[in-house]
Amino acid sequence: MDVKQIKAYGTEASDAGLGELSIKRRGVTAKDVEIDIEYCGVCHSDLHFARNDWGFSVYPVVPGHEIVGKVINVGDAVTNFKVGDLVAVGCLVDSCRSCSNCENDLEQYCPEWVGTYGGHDKYFNMQTFGGYSESIVVDEHFVLKVPTNLNPAAVAPVLCAGITTWSPLRHWKVGKGSKVAVIGLGGLGHMAIKLANALGSEVTLFSRSPDKTKDAMDLGAHRVIISTDEDQMNAFQGHFDLIIDTVPYIHDVNPYVGTLATNGTLVLVGYLGPLDPMLNSVPMIMGRKTVAGSLIGGIAETQELLDFCGEHGITSEIEIINIQDINSAYERMLKSDVHYRFVIDMASLKA
Repeated sequence: MDVKQIKAYGTEASDAGLGELSIKRRGVTAKDVEIDIEYCGVCHSDLHFARNDWGFSVYPVVPGHEIVGKVINVGDAVTNFKVGDLVAVGCLVDSCRSCSNCENDLEQYCPEWVGTYGGHDKYFNMQTFGGYSESIVVDEHFVLKVPTNLNPAAVAPVLCAGITTWSPLRHWKVGKGSKVAVIGLGGLGHMAIKLANALGSEVTLFSRSPDKTKDAMDLGAHRVIISTDEDQMNAFQGHFDLIIDTVPYIHDVNPYVGTLATNGTLVLVGYLGPLDPMLNSVPMIMGRKTVAGSLIGGIAETQELLDFCGEHGITSEIEIINIQDINSAYERMLKSDVHYRFVIDMASLKA
């Protein structure tokens, strides 16, 4: 197999900043697509993985799983893509293809799914490297078509923030007349509002900050509830069919459960870990309410999302940065100082 050395940005240790690295990419095999990366979104997961916040990072780490670029080479057996196509790669680059999850287009739940970075690269017997790099080689099954009417830079966060919120909207069958609430207005939350609105639902933002009201309404929310205002919360008891909780840190979900309608669901998409305070089961039992979790989406569902975004003109709200500014961008992200997602112009790496 051919091997190519390319430029990337990553880190060799949890306490080191990101800097330029040289990494290996495989040559194109029969079913592979080689992509020249033009834009790569910046996700909270990138920061957590680079800094080993979850305790399983293997170094060196090259983050990036919100990738948009042009096809520059295809394998002999590739049927869905050609050189010059505008394409994308999200959080997955491989899976077993044979388990029940894979057979039902739920590759994200495959026990052997391979992340775009930090996964097991079967070709080199090492971890995979992500999109903070010049190019990437991916099996065509995990490559997505990008609608050409959309701003490609602003499409990048759709590959993670978008699909993370789209998947529960689709799974819980949100549509016209559905009552949807979103907790938190960040990278995930702003996409959840846009998508729920485009699906025809009544959209509400839960926020602790009254100053988020105008932004939320501009994005497509119909109202904002200040979650620290007891009267406002009481006014919407038993109201919502689905609540998408995008908050990325530990918080009390109990006040929101009471606002669910009978058979309603609160789905956690932002926070990983134990709940504190503990979940009170009384309102759940008394109204057959559910607290659930959801992880990104499968390949077919992600393509469905991109097509939907193309039809409705939906992209993320972004701030474009150069790769050389990634360390300061991480610090800003920790302070929620981004409106609403950073996207790296990868031309800055190639310069």
